[in-house]
Amino acid sequence: MQEKLKICRDYEDIMGLSRPVSKVHKPMSAAARAAQFSPFCALSGYEDVVRETDRITQQRMELEEDEKQEINEKLCMLQRILEEQGKMPEVSVTYFVPDERKSGGAYVTLPGRVKKMDVHRGFMVMQDGVEIPVEEISGITYR
Repeated sequence: MQEKLKICRDYEDIMGLSRPVSKVHKPMSAAARAAQFSPFCALSGYEDVVRETDRITQQRMELEEDEKQEINEKLCMLQRILEEQGKMPEVSVTYFVPDERKSGGAYVTLPGRVKKMDVHRGFMVMQDGVEIPVEEISGITYR
């Protein structure tokens, strides 16, 4: 108890004074002052890495020869329809999209109209501008 009284006496001359105000710096908001005491995250990005590791990808399927032949026939038929009839056939295309961050990817089924077959580049171009690599196509159905 005697120690507390001694400490109080040591600071008795400044205990009644108001908080000093800087002439150079404007006062911080309560939120900015509180942010100084927020928890420090030594492992910044760790949660993103864990989330990325948990994300599941699919492996690319290897098509059988008859499946490849069927897709090729449908692609040729689409090419003929585009050239001869000038129509944009309505289809659903299932294709593999490789993952940019890890091995594997995902199979996507995209419904829409085929705008053109870019034979030189090996792409099917849809009406909405999506370009599908022909070698990634695993299925085509007419709608």
